Formats: sequence, C-alpha cells, structure tokens
Amino acid sequence: MTDSADSKALSKERYTRFADGYVTSETHAHGSDLDRLLAIVQPQSHWRALDIATGGGHTALKFAPHVAHVIASDLTPRMLEKARRFIVEERGVDNVSFEQADAENLPFEDDRFDLVTCRIAPHHFPDAPRFVSECARVLKPAGIFMLQDQVLPRDPEAARLVDGFERLRDPSHHRAFDDSEWLEIFERAGFAIEHSEQYRKRHDFIPWARRQGNDDATIAKLIQMLRDAPPIAREWMDPQAWGSEGATFLNRHILIRGRLS
Repeated sequence: MTDSADSKALSKERYTRFADGYVTSETHAHGSDLDRLLAIVQPQSHWRALDIATGGGHTALKFAPHVAHVIASDLTPRMLEKARRFIVEERGVDNVSFEQADAENLPFEDDRFDLVTCRIAPHHFPDAPRFVSECARVLKPAGIFMLQDQVLPRDPEAARLVDGFERLRDPSHHRAFDDSEWLEIFERAGFAIEHSEQYRKRHDFIPWARRQGNDDATIAKLIQMLRDAPPIAREWMDPQAWGSEGATFLNRHILIRGRLS
C-alpha cells in the first residue's frame, strides 16, 4: 500500500469502530458552528449540494431544509449507514441521499453542484490540495465551497505540538494547516476567498479523548503533553482545570467560503 492508501485505510478502520460516537456527539451535532456555516453560505432553495466526509450527517442535515437536494458522502460505509439512519429514519428528511466517496477522488461529474461543504474532516486527508481541487472540479461555475477544519497557529513549534496532540488522540489525523496555508490552497485551486474567520470550540477533554477509544495511559500522555507544551501552544489551546475530570481545552477551527472563479 502507498502511504496515502494506508492513511485512508486507517481512517476507515477507526471510523467504522467509533461511528456511533460521532452521530451522538454533542460537539458535532449541536455546535453553534453549524448555524455559523449556514449564515456564511446563505444557501438557495434550488441548489444541489454535496457534503464531503459527512460523518454523522450533521452538516447535511443542517443544510437540507434550505436546498433542493444534498448528497452526503463519506469514505466509510458504516459511517454513511449511521448517518442515513439518523437523517432519514430518525429525522424523516427526504431530500438527502448517501454515496460512498473518497474526498480526493470524487465519483461525480464536473460542474454538478452549486455548493460543496466539508466540516471538521480535511485534517484526515493525505492530500488536502487534491481534495480542494476535486471540490472545484465538481462545482458549477461560480459555485461555493464552504470548509471548516482544525487550524494551527503560525508558530512552527506550537503548530507541531497542537498537531501532535490531535494525532496522539486519533492516529488517523493526518495533518492540519494554519490559516495562511489554507487560503493558499484555496487560491491555487481557483477559488476566490469571499469569507474567512476563526472559530473556537471548547471541548470537555475526557469525553473528547474517549470518543476515539483512548485508554488511561494515552490520556495520561495527552495530559502531560499539554503540561509540557511551549507557552504559545498552551495559550492557543487554553487548558482549564487540566488534569482533573472536568478538564477542558480550546480547539480552533477555520471557516472559509470560496467561490469558484
């Protein structure tokens, strides 16, 4: 296998195993960032949308009432099945369909969608520039791509720590980027940046770690890792009550709206 194939196989394995936790996750299902995405995009009722790496289906569900149709796609069949049950059987939504798809090799024709969304997933992708180029390919002229993902500080030492912290918790985490890197990736793929902002999410540390099956020894390593972190990284992650059952930390995301130029 290539490194890329290995990375994707690891993601499929882990998200098959932990699928239930992502459907029910409060952070993924009820974060105010979903409202923010909707406000930034301002979807139109005639649009056809694609949600990439849909996970539990929460972004597809959020946009479904505001567009004509959403295809919710994911690399992991079990994740897709959980999302389908959640959206169709539990919520009764009838304008969402489900297709397995590799984000870097989308199985859709050119110029098909008015909107492509991807929320809190690209840090798993081995080739983020290729993923963004694929989004550009499947969008209609002047189509909109709305991305949300983890963002790193620009300081290299702090960035390595934050990225390493995420990877220790979830080995399928490939790489996050800082804001300037993401904007460059968008522009190289032919997108005009219409909006960019950073968004802070505070996580309860123990449930966040357990969602990926971390044992006590790994949790102890994560705790120590942040205790030993350089000051810029600690400021970026802002740990509170660290080492206690009520520990929390900040996870920072970037939200970018690009229009195909």
